[in-house]
Amino acid sequence: MDLTPDSLTGLAVALGLGLLIGVERERRKGTGPTRHFAGLRTFTLVSLAGAVAQLLEQPLLTFVAGALVAALAVVAYLRDHSQDPGATTEVALLLTYFLGVLAVAYPALAAAGGVMVAGLLAAREPLQRFTTVTLSEQEYRDALLLSGSALIVLPLAPSVPLPWLGGVNPHRVWLLVVLLMGVQSVGHIALRALGPRLGLPLSGLAAGFVSSTATVAAMGARSREQPELRRACVAGAWWSTVATSLQLALVAWMLHPSVLGTMGPMLAGAFVTALVLGASATWWSKAHTQAPNADSRAFSLWQSLGLAALLSVLTVAVAWAQRAYGASALYGATALAGFADVHSAAAAAISVLAQGQSDAATVTLAVLLAFLTNTVSKIVVAFVAGGVRYGWVVSLGLLGVGVGACLPWALARSTA
Repeated sequence: MDLTPDSLTGLAVALGLGLLIGVERERRKGTGPTRHFAGLRTFTLVSLAGAVAQLLEQPLLTFVAGALVAALAVVAYLRDHSQDPGATTEVALLLTYFLGVLAVAYPALAAAGGVMVAGLLAAREPLQRFTTVTLSEQEYRDALLLSGSALIVLPLAPSVPLPWLGGVNPHRVWLLVVLLMGVQSVGHIALRALGPRLGLPLSGLAAGFVSSTATVAAMGARSREQPELRRACVAGAWWSTVATSLQLALVAWMLHPSVLGTMGPMLAGAFVTALVLGASATWWSKAHTQAPNADSRAFSLWQSLGLAALLSVLTVAVAWAQRAYGASALYGATALAGFADVHSAAAAAISVLAQGQSDAATVTLAVLLAFLTNTVSKIVVAFVAGGVRYGWVVSLGLLGVGVGACLPWALARSTA
């Protein structure tokens, strides 16, 4: 075994992570005959043993050493006479050995693993309190449903357009369902943590960077289920349009920064209007600060399915119109695509400018048309998801944002 800088680094990392985990276990070890068997010194030595075994490059020795650590953990568990005979320390000891082995070849990964293990061990009380007190049975079932939808159903959904469904891609449709459920779940978590006044606006802003249309729909679904939160849901919907303007500016800056000279005033007008509306709605909803019931649903699967179907129908209609009437004209193609996704439509139009096939003024108007047609989509889903009382308030704000985007463009045209 040669002591190279890499091997010394591995030993140092093994020593550090053993000490880190060992300190946490030492603090919980206790005293007297009921104390746990492993603390600071044991964890440090086991981690170093893993690193040394790996440095010797003897796979059999590494295996035997690991088996001995596992046997030690089993014996210690069987002899544990404390009032809380859990297996956390025993499992952590075996994992520390493997991290020591890993530290030789992948010190950064082992160090990150050590920090994660120590953090998980230190978070015992908050995790127990969260799982037994904070998290309700209904929220746990909803988390399982969302996880199954995202990790089981979504990967299995075929990612090809199906002719008998009008060219709809099942994978994308289910991805939209997962997105809608996820947005509603984020809103539910924000409600529990921050209350309606701040929780829904902040979650609306964050979710708007993923899909403002889906956020408007999710806020509408929550408003229909909990009418007392309607004002906060309206604030969340309007805050999502702030994200739309910011993301369009980011797309323009990444694809063709010079276009911001002509497109910037339009996006700034939409951003300022949406910001004022969102802030006003947040202040307007200050009287409604009650926290939601812990047993309430985090999301509605059936509403998410229905809204995903509606947006899929809009997408199919756009595709049919493009096939029937052609998409050679930049205005028509971008406006039609805006019904489904304003960011993709804007990216396509700006890419045309980047390729030198159009001018900045034409592309700016095309992006504005996509923004307006996307606003129409949001208005439709606002009424469908949230009903009339939610829909008309949100729609007035969305129209105001549209006017805020159009005014700078109109003024620039009049002075040109």
